[in-house]
Amino acid sequence: MNDWGREVEFGLFLIPTADGDRVAAAQEAERLGLDYVGVQDHPYQRRFTDTFVLLSMIAASTSRIGLFPDVACLPLRPPAMMAKAAVSIDVLSGGRFELGLGAGAFWDAIVAYGGQRLDPGQSLEAMEEAMEVIRKIWSGERNLRFDGKHYHLGGAQSGPLPAHPIEIWLGVNGPRALRLAGRLADGWVPSLREDMPSLAEMTNRLDDAAAEAGRDPGMIRRVLNIGGTITDGTSTGLFDGPVEKWVDRITSLVIDYGCDTFGTSGENLDQLGRFADEVAPAVRLLVEAERRP
Repeated sequence: MNDWGREVEFGLFLIPTADGDRVAAAQEAERLGLDYVGVQDHPYQRRFTDTFVLLSMIAASTSRIGLFPDVACLPLRPPAMMAKAAVSIDVLSGGRFELGLGAGAFWDAIVAYGGQRLDPGQSLEAMEEAMEVIRKIWSGERNLRFDGKHYHLGGAQSGPLPAHPIEIWLGVNGPRALRLAGRLADGWVPSLREDMPSLAEMTNRLDDAAAEAGRDPGMIRRVLNIGGTITDGTSTGLFDGPVEKWVDRITSLVIDYGCDTFGTSGENLDQLGRFADEVAPAVRLLVEAERRP
């Protein structure tokens, strides 16, 4: 049992294809009472709109729902400018933005767009440096300086101040990256695969790293992307199946694995409605019952 007792929240993740009304999907998620909308960030995909532009449009078209990139492609987004974009959306949305951050993948595509190819060690170095740069830009301080291997600040001025303390959630999986997240991140954004035992191993690494750094592991938000189809009987795979299966699986992810926030696909609005109306409230009730002494 690895439950940290955090409030259980729900949302959707969007693929920012140009041929669908992603703003309308986010508006529907807000109407349904969901908590977050995350948007994938793969700038090199020719069918995708820019993630930060889409998040800005969603922010302008909603009033309550939380927003985050799921996760931002650091090799193509200089951290100081990404910090400026993040704080801008946060201020303009009334404090609804969190920063999901990724070290990079699909390196051939990144290089094709002008990014620098990094090996795994270098990409983690760059991510750690980027987190420091980003937090400096959010600090409100003047004459900011930073001299790293990958990023630099030479007397930069920060501002505007965030409307709320923006969190940095890392989308990482490997042992070294999880140690980084445990030491420095406010949240963790994995995608659930078929092998749930590997999730247990990853959460243990995250918790151990946090404890070694003198942090409370329960302060780290765990935002899990899950996929599947809610059916009226047929049950296959990890999540394809009836509502009861979804409720049991998600409750286990809360109680046994310490996860607290769950996003599902926004491609099918009927499915999104069932997720919000049938799955989410049932999970909250079952988690509450499981947590009782």
